[in-house]
Amino acid sequence: MAKILDRLLLFVYSLSIGILSVIAILLLSGAIPRTLEIENGPAAYITAIIVAVVLFLLSIRFFYISLRRDRASLPSVDQRTEYGDIQISMETIENLSLKAAGKVKGIRDLKSRIRVSQAGLEITIRAVVDGEHSLPLLTTEVQRQVHDFVQETTGIPVADVSVYIANLTQSPSFKSRVE
Repeated sequence: MAKILDRLLLFVYSLSIGILSVIAILLLSGAIPRTLEIENGPAAYITAIIVAVVLFLLSIRFFYISLRRDRASLPSVDQRTEYGDIQISMETIENLSLKAAGKVKGIRDLKSRIRVSQAGLEITIRAVVDGEHSLPLLTTEVQRQVHDFVQETTGIPVADVSVYIANLTQSPSFKSRVE
């Protein structure tokens, strides 16, 4: 919403400055009869015309910026096949990695971050574990699951899967009531 408001304000600003600078250029160049006299002579007229022209050019640039569409699309991984181009969004790859990591028992509260490098995808998984399983076995299983699932599903090579264990969940302790 703020981006739309900023564009609207930029549009109004550039339009008003553009109109004012055109009027100033026409008045100072003598195209419109004026009753305005500047005391410093021709140097002041030339300076005023130059300032008005610069403001007009800036307003044209701002006007263009306020109307153009953003060409920046969501980040994606692009692949070329014999049939054409494929774009897979980073969000899709993140969700695939979360789905794969979620299949490992003992892992909770997953978050994923994807980076693209020359060697392939670099996936970082942040997880909370239950503490009842061996951490080296859990992390190795998460790495294997995410690596294989993402690579098989997308066809994009996975260079690295890093697992960060953020915390340990506390299992609720039940005290038996003795009466």
